[in-house]
Amino acid sequence: MHNQFSLLNTRRFLPFFLTQFLGAFNDNVFKQSLIILLAFNAATMTTLQPVVLTNLCAGLFILPFFLFSATAGQIADKYDKTRIIRLVKGAEILIMVLAGFGFHFQQLWMLLAALFLMGTHSSVFGPIKYAILPQSLEKDELVGGNALVETGTSLAILLGSMLGGWLISLGDGGREIVSWTVLGIAVLGFWMSWQIPQAPAGNPELKINWNPFSETWHNYQFVRRNRVVMLSVLGISWFWYYGATFLTQIPAYTKEVLGGNEHVVTFLLTVFSVGIAIGSLLCERLSDKRVELGLVPFGSIGLTLFGVDLFFATNHLTPETTTGLAEFIAKPLHHRVIIDLIGIGVFGGFYIVPLYALVQSRSEPGHRARTIAGNNIMNAFFMVCSAIVAVVVLKVLKFTISELFLLTAVFSAVVSLYIFTLVPEFLMRFLVWIFMSLFYKVDRKGLEHIPEEGACVVVCNHVSFYDALILSTAIRRPMRFVMDHQIFKIPVISFIFRTAKAIPVAPAKVDPAMLDKAYDDIAAALAEGEIVCIFPEGRITDTGELYPFKNGVQRIIDRTPVPVIPLGLQGMWGSFSSRRGGAAFKKLPRRFRSKVAVVAGTPVPPEGVTPEYLQERVLELRGDVK
Repeated sequence: MHNQFSLLNTRRFLPFFLTQFLGAFNDNVFKQSLIILLAFNAATMTTLQPVVLTNLCAGLFILPFFLFSATAGQIADKYDKTRIIRLVKGAEILIMVLAGFGFHFQQLWMLLAALFLMGTHSSVFGPIKYAILPQSLEKDELVGGNALVETGTSLAILLGSMLGGWLISLGDGGREIVSWTVLGIAVLGFWMSWQIPQAPAGNPELKINWNPFSETWHNYQFVRRNRVVMLSVLGISWFWYYGATFLTQIPAYTKEVLGGNEHVVTFLLTVFSVGIAIGSLLCERLSDKRVELGLVPFGSIGLTLFGVDLFFATNHLTPETTTGLAEFIAKPLHHRVIIDLIGIGVFGGFYIVPLYALVQSRSEPGHRARTIAGNNIMNAFFMVCSAIVAVVVLKVLKFTISELFLLTAVFSAVVSLYIFTLVPEFLMRFLVWIFMSLFYKVDRKGLEHIPEEGACVVVCNHVSFYDALILSTAIRRPMRFVMDHQIFKIPVISFIFRTAKAIPVAPAKVDPAMLDKAYDDIAAALAEGEIVCIFPEGRITDTGELYPFKNGVQRIIDRTPVPVIPLGLQGMWGSFSSRRGGAAFKKLPRRFRSKVAVVAGTPVPPEGVTPEYLQERVLELRGDVK
């Protein structure tokens, strides 16, 4: 079994990871050097005030995301992504040469031009950065790959900012050292890009629309057609709003609220970034290498709770003196602040990694880069909104920074609830993930027999009321479960079944209309290329043994000939939701974190389907483990 770190030993991932890390690292070395240079030496280069220059720099870097992201997305879909990466990294060398001249001659226009071009570099690289991962990684590696990229990006921003600030402060020679450093990093990134394997075009026949405004609108309209992807993009953008608000305010927050010096600022930024890295890396383990949407509500809860607690931890503070790092850490009162910032980072990782993986996995391959480009445009827009709101709240409404953090945390809860209301799948997956993580450990065998796309019917033995939850946890593709109408109505899990579009069924003698509708719904689902799962016994076993399979599966296949995948469910007999020892749910649970297994067999072609043969296959897969 691989883990996410094993990807760092592969040529299909490591060169790309290092290339994107070096790009983000260089961005921040240059940006931080420039910002500090302007803060302390602006008078030697211009008559503009440092505060104006700082905001000008932020605007110049983010402007290309609005201007060029739509075009960059088209280019990334039309051409080989590796080739584009190499061109972009080659351009980075030229940009850093321009920056070097700007530092050496103290020419503000050169430095600002280089900053704008680095923003352009990032806006072109952005769509490729996430669109290339699904081409390079397997399905069960996508979450781990995204986690490593998010971790690398977070650490690159932190380390780059720290290095840039330190280098530019090295006296008169600092500018020269920065110039050679950013140029060297650019050359190293360019060399590394040549180690990336080819990544063929997703849509080579695409005709590029060079009008950025109409193409941006076209991208938006396209993304809107996939509701889940659109709202995932909205969720990602909200995270950038949330993160930008906190990261931007941490320096002033440290000085005005906590009474810390610049070393405390660096420490708190490090804590925040390391938290995101930890949360990102934990995603693969918590989601068992799946794109687990249940982590998104989990992450949003943490973002809200730790953000609110940060307000209560510091709202009453009125620092009288400035403290250094050692003194800051020594005070127990500050431990709560540190824990809150780590918590925000960790739960931010839980929140953002599955959303990126979801956008990648559910976007059309031929339009994936343009979808990511649209996401980048929206991210940039939300970050601009973050700055505007912060100015209004702090300067106009006269809120404190602690109150701004509280307001942002409350907004986070509102935005998350709005998204989960529009897409109940997030909340449904959260409930399933929490439940299954607490009570079951699911082993998966032979699931490669279930096709990644296309219609099929899955048949399985029926042991307990939670069988559908077990299968939905084990199998990556969403399935339409056909289940008894009484089970469909069970409180709480009824929400899960309805959200998963389960198909209730009743015997002909009970409700013939419901039965006919169920067969119609099954046929419609298969016609749409979905997976339909049925339990052919027609009832939950009360002996632990299989009951005879009924002919409903034969009727389904006669109407819509598709392959049938037999499954054996092991380990659920004797569970709280089974009928062993009496009625389900009316006895105490015998164990927690029960080990169960889902075993898939080879597909049965439509012409070979009979209830008797399928029962033999399922019994063979289940074996002696009930």
